[in-house]
Amino acid sequence: MVGMRDVAREAGVSTSTVSLVVNGNGYVSDSMARRVSQAMQQLNYVPNELARNFSRNRTNLVGIIVPTIRHPFFASLAASLQRALYERQLRTVLCSTADVDQDVSQYVDMLRRRAMDGIIMGAHAVYPANYWSSIDRPIVAFDRYLGNSIPSVGSDHSQGGRLAAQLFVQTGVRHVVEIGGPRTHYQTAAGMQSISLGSVRIAGQTTFPPIRYHLAFERTLRQAGIPYNYIEIESVARMEEFRQAAHKAFETYPDLDAIVAPDLAAAFCVQEAIGRGRAIPSDLQVIAYDGTYVADLAGIKLTSVLQNVDAVANALARQMVTEIQGQTSAEPTAEQADKDDQSAEGPQPGMLPKPTSQAPAQPAAQLEPGVRNELIPMSIKLGESTRWQGRLEDLR
Repeated sequence: MVGMRDVAREAGVSTSTVSLVVNGNGYVSDSMARRVSQAMQQLNYVPNELARNFSRNRTNLVGIIVPTIRHPFFASLAASLQRALYERQLRTVLCSTADVDQDVSQYVDMLRRRAMDGIIMGAHAVYPANYWSSIDRPIVAFDRYLGNSIPSVGSDHSQGGRLAAQLFVQTGVRHVVEIGGPRTHYQTAAGMQSISLGSVRIAGQTTFPPIRYHLAFERTLRQAGIPYNYIEIESVARMEEFRQAAHKAFETYPDLDAIVAPDLAAAFCVQEAIGRGRAIPSDLQVIAYDGTYVADLAGIKLTSVLQNVDAVANALARQMVTEIQGQTSAEPTAEQADKDDQSAEGPQPGMLPKPTSQAPAQPAAQLEPGVRNELIPMSIKLGESTRWQGRLEDLR
């Protein structure tokens, strides 16, 4: 196998010089760089990435853990996140826990064995905060609170809940039904407020920050004196449950005149309403929460509360690079690269790009005291499924 020493011999330079050219981490004159490049071409030299990463204790792999990629939001997020990480020279290993019945701990074990550089954790898992901090490897949470030592990125769900509720309040609705995920996720292992979802009170602790959406939504409706009920989807990985939840909402609450639901459930609600002869939006208003491509498949343009998926993905990737940089040792010198080549016969890789100080694509909301939590603002897109005729600014 052609190694760095062979290239150096062909070019008449030292292996240190070849290392600098391959990795681009030091000054080499133009003429010297051309000699090395020509020698590499003549010998068909291909840098040994595996050896380079091994010597630097890096794999350039990041694990992404989500509940399912069948759900439109998580599918969109995974695609955007993969692109954001790739732009930062990181590749991804994707795990959708519900789709393959895989335990999160298997990925954590891979991280502990240094088979990955870090994990972006976006699935529900009940572990105490010290479990995550004891790993002492890069972890970034998405819409999860895993402890004060673990950075978290998510949408500003308090804002999202207010946007939806204010629109309903200001259009004079009388009975609101919300369709959402399993309420057991709101009652796990970290410090958040309690919540009542319809007639059910969820007390105590949660690792699930999107609970802020339900809190803000319910609080705004309660202050306006508007009745509110909750329909639960047991598993977001089973698409049929979204259709069943839409049917159940109309069967259980025939007097409902407003629904907020994840995109897919909102689309099914429109179909259910049309089948029952309910006029939208004069008789029934529907708001989709997430704003993925599915919101455009309902047959009418749905009013949607939007999560900025690209901004969330970029913030997660930026946080992950920062965490990896904090774990990565200083870049080896050319002399160290020369020693590594003697055993691995491959050059050393460039380090991850340095984290930039530029702001995220969209400004983050105020960070919470004591929690490394970056919140990405949400917005609302008006469609044909609501009666709101005022200015968007009045809903913020």
